[in-house]
Amino acid sequence: MTCQICQVVKKEIILKKVGKRIKELRVSKGMTQIQLVIKMEENEGKIDTTNISRIEAGRTNPTLYTLHRIATALEVDLIDLVNIQK
Repeated sequence: MTCQICQVVKKEIILKKVGKRIKELRVSKGMTQIQLVIKMEENEGKIDTTNISRIEAGRTNPTLYTLHRIATALEVDLIDLVNIQK
């Protein structure tokens, strides 16, 4: 496997793990994706509901700002979203 392919695979693994962690936290709070989006939009502006779905599935690379908005809406620290060592 070339180094470039390794990087792509590592990126996909990390995105899937972060997405899974976000979903776990959302579900543990008893929230649907729509409820999460509504809470995110209360103070921070629009976000597409399908974007949350893509993030949780690991199909998109969220910005740091988007991760901050998710953490705020879930009332957790940002580190809790990206701590994939658990």
